[in-house]
Amino acid sequence: MKRAGTLRLLSDLSNFSGAARLRELLAGDPAVRVRCSPDGRHLLLLRPPGSPAPQLLVAVRGSGAELESAWPPGQPSPLDAFLLPWPARSALVLVWESGLVEVWGSGVGPGWRLLQSTELCPGGGARVVAVAAPRGRLVWCEERQAGAEGQLGPPALAFSHYVCVRTLEPSGEAGTNLGSTHILLHHCPAFGLLTSRKDLFLVPTATTWPGLGHILLIWSPSKGKVVVAAPCLGLSHSKSLNPGRGDTWDFRTLLRGLPGLLSPRQPLTVHTWAPTPQGLMWLDFRGTVSLVQPHGGSRTVGTLQEAPASLTGSAALGTFHGTLACVLGSTLELLDMGSGQLLERKILSTDRVHLLEPPAPGMEDQEELETRGGLRLLSAVGLFQVGWKTPQSLELPSAEDMVFEEACKYYQRRSLRGAQLTPEELRHNSTFRAPQALASILQGHVSPSALLTTLRAELRDYRGLEQLKAQLVAGDEEEAGWTELAEHEVARLLRTELMGDQLAQLNTIFQALPTAAWGAILRVLQLQPDGNGHLRSQAPPDVWKKVLGVTAAGKEPPNGILPPFELLCQCLCQLEPQWLPPFVELAQQQGGPGWGAGGSGLPLYRRALAVLGEEGTRPETLELDLLLGSGRPKAVLQAVGQLVQKEQWERALEAGLALSPSSPLLRSEIFKLLLAEFARHRRLDAYLPLLCRLCPPDLAPAELLLLLRTYLPDELEPPAPFPEPGAEPPLTVGLLRALLKQTGTQGRASGPVLSLYEDILWDPGTPPPTPPRVSALQAADHPGLEAWALSGQGLYVTDTG
Repeated sequence: MKRAGTLRLLSDLSNFSGAARLRELLAGDPAVRVRCSPDGRHLLLLRPPGSPAPQLLVAVRGSGAELESAWPPGQPSPLDAFLLPWPARSALVLVWESGLVEVWGSGVGPGWRLLQSTELCPGGGARVVAVAAPRGRLVWCEERQAGAEGQLGPPALAFSHYVCVRTLEPSGEAGTNLGSTHILLHHCPAFGLLTSRKDLFLVPTATTWPGLGHILLIWSPSKGKVVVAAPCLGLSHSKSLNPGRGDTWDFRTLLRGLPGLLSPRQPLTVHTWAPTPQGLMWLDFRGTVSLVQPHGGSRTVGTLQEAPASLTGSAALGTFHGTLACVLGSTLELLDMGSGQLLERKILSTDRVHLLEPPAPGMEDQEELETRGGLRLLSAVGLFQVGWKTPQSLELPSAEDMVFEEACKYYQRRSLRGAQLTPEELRHNSTFRAPQALASILQGHVSPSALLTTLRAELRDYRGLEQLKAQLVAGDEEEAGWTELAEHEVARLLRTELMGDQLAQLNTIFQALPTAAWGAILRVLQLQPDGNGHLRSQAPPDVWKKVLGVTAAGKEPPNGILPPFELLCQCLCQLEPQWLPPFVELAQQQGGPGWGAGGSGLPLYRRALAVLGEEGTRPETLELDLLLGSGRPKAVLQAVGQLVQKEQWERALEAGLALSPSSPLLRSEIFKLLLAEFARHRRLDAYLPLLCRLCPPDLAPAELLLLLRTYLPDELEPPAPFPEPGAEPPLTVGLLRALLKQTGTQGRASGPVLSLYEDILWDPGTPPPTPPRVSALQAADHPGLEAWALSGQGLYVTDTG
């Protein structure tokens, strides 16, 4: 159904102070410059130099005195003027070509009062050619005398301009604070300055050097960067430009470092520039409207049915609700910004028309809340709003119907039955009480006082969220605002069923604002380091259950959408990789029986390893930490095996010693693994004390020797008394003594002798008595004595017959 464009009269200007003078200037001077304050209460009209008095008029809606100023023919008039949205009062900034700046304020006393007067170019010899007042700043382009450089000819004179910035903020009740001057660009051509709520656009002018007339710049103060764009070439480059860090650019050096921008091109043929929330729009002499977005990309929006006749003809551009409005003379054309299609064309009663931006979000008064988002049109006839009229035949659903329709979608997602729920079923079924309670509230069955008491906390949170969104739209503290908004949204999503759209939205937030999203997780899970490299949490089990759970069987998320636990692991890998293993260990402690059992059923450390990538491509340190902290025997043995391969002996031994005594089998396996390495080479000798501590307490010396014999390499030749040069030294009894002593100590404490080899560890102090000599004849008669004599045990025995 086709919409109808409307012009709604908001004011006939009679409620503005100085209404008669306001109508006179709007009707009489087509070149008058019109600006509106961000709150919509003040209208500023500035006439070009040489115009009859008054050259300046500030009209105030409602209570308040207007300001009229005029300058004699011999005295210069202001180059430009701006209205600033200061909290305590309205402020007016006047800037002259000489660099003189005056700041006027209202609300301090009766009428308007001069607050401060200063010079932008205190050294003299400079001329301001353009000025703009983005939020909290004053930016100007000044032409400096070339001096000796003037002998170089026109090219040098074309780069004799500087773009400078100073902060401009209120100070106290009746003061201003104008910061120091910082040069953004030097040795640049003349630029015109246009500002939106977020960005500053530097556009070529008629005096710009012809070879640079196709280039424009976009400076984003909140992001600290400048984009150099050539719309006709489809090129754009971004560079850092943050005055807080002292950034400055020589324009010639800047262009030389950006390939392709200096290709020979004709200058942009622009009739009218217009900054909008979507970017910078311009109208050329063929009637084509184009848009340059803040990132430097450009596109054609549409073509008007009527093109500008000449440069002197009036034209104005503006946008509202996805619609482009263009006033060309006395014609208003409305185009769809997506398709460029002409939606409506109206003939106005006058050609002296100015388009005004709507008040900034959060700054409207009660009368303008109904017209929020509309574009305003100002003429001598009055102040109008351009908008769309809803057809009478279009019936909007009631609030009660919308409650039951949304409840159907919600319950259907949670239901396991195949039958489709209907709003009528919810109305009459007593099982679902929540939508019926909300519907009764909307019908007025609950008293306002009881409803306000119930919803007080929710309303306070909602109001704070709306104020935050308004600040973001207005460009105030953009980075901090996005961070706070992301934290609110993550906390809200964690209170919902994380499936489908909610899970996809959580993934999107983590991709766009990972730092803010992780900050929200820190608060929700109440994560704190304990000083020993571990994390602790005081979050309730229900929160952890939602974080550690996976999607239900048969409802796997689409490609690219991660469950909450994998999403947090991926975020930690990007921001703080060293905290990933402690986080997984904490999650393993928090996990209850059956959590995360749906779907793959993998343990948490395996899910975290999957986030790191395929085996062989993962960061080695993180993989080892996750395996060692998993507490799973197979994973720990895998990690120790990797450490042995890397010859990180100390860490492998510490990994075994860190295991609790409740894991004797695992410690025994690690000991055997390292004992095999100890038997094969001597690179583990320096860590022998740690290996002795790892020795199992129930291991006997005989068992130790049998293990060593198993691990010793086979000798192909008879052993030599000394190893050959460069060969690996063999295992000696001296090295083995410490291990045998460790096992012998544990065995001796039990009482009886456990091994035939145990006595070699103990020194009796004095040698045993020498056994009697036995002759060969006696030995032949007594074979038992010969066996003892040849055994070399040194034990005293007697033959008892």
